[in-house]
Amino acid sequence: MTEAKTNMTRKKSRKQSMFLAVLKRILKNPVSCIGLIILLILILSAVFAPLLAPYSITEMDYDSIYALPSLKHPFGCDKLGRDLFSRCLYGGRYSLSLGFIAAICGFTFGQVFGIMVGYAGGKVDNIAMRICDVLQAIPGNLLAILISTTLGSGFGNTILAMTVGGLAGSVRSTRAMCLKEREMEYLQAAKSINCSRATIMYKHMLPNIVAPAIVGTTMSIGGTIMGAAGLAYIGLGIQPPLPEWGAMLSAGREQILYYPHLMIFPGLCIAVTVLAINLFGDGLRDAIDPKLKD
Repeated sequence: MTEAKTNMTRKKSRKQSMFLAVLKRILKNPVSCIGLIILLILILSAVFAPLLAPYSITEMDYDSIYALPSLKHPFGCDKLGRDLFSRCLYGGRYSLSLGFIAAICGFTFGQVFGIMVGYAGGKVDNIAMRICDVLQAIPGNLLAILISTTLGSGFGNTILAMTVGGLAGSVRSTRAMCLKEREMEYLQAAKSINCSRATIMYKHMLPNIVAPAIVGTTMSIGGTIMGAAGLAYIGLGIQPPLPEWGAMLSAGREQILYYPHLMIFPGLCIAVTVLAINLFGDGLRDAIDPKLKD
């Protein structure tokens, strides 16, 4: 019992030391720190939107229809006199949630199925890869559009569409890492002591391939947010009156020549968010595997 407790303590301390080492590398990278700070500000702004928003997202001021940016309305107002600043704050809740939830779902399913396929090999591997070939032959955005058109608009359907659109790539990348790890000595040792397949895959193999997958998932969040905004822009994602950034872009496109602020500020929210995620993702990649820096 004493030896088991000692081993558990060693494993915990090893994980903590690895986490601290990665965190130190991230904090030493100024570009990554900038991205992380911007991302935290955006997330906190979305979480505390009820406290920060000066107006309700449904409050209409008919004297301020198409009002330009001012001290009263920093981002101006839309065609119904609703405050754009308040709607952008609340819009972060939907856009960021879509990006993070879809990326996490894609990461989870990609890891589970990718490890199963990569470890099993043979016919299972061939069949799974042919399915991935078919899915990847269809552009991810087009596949998301097909799913959204079939199932309809809405928060849940948009998450499903974005998850399925990127699932094939996630499975394929996880499978490639599994093929590399499958013949390693530690897995041969696990087989020699009659460990079950589930134990080998998810206890021994998964910890050694999860770090690169986390980096890839982090980098994909920005693309997922842009994809969800694109669906809303063409009327297939989250629909008005919900203040999602893509839906706000779609609502303002008719008046872009006369009132460009209707599209400028939601577009800036998307651009800044994607930039922050990419900056942080680059730093995270270098922190997890410093060899990739050069």
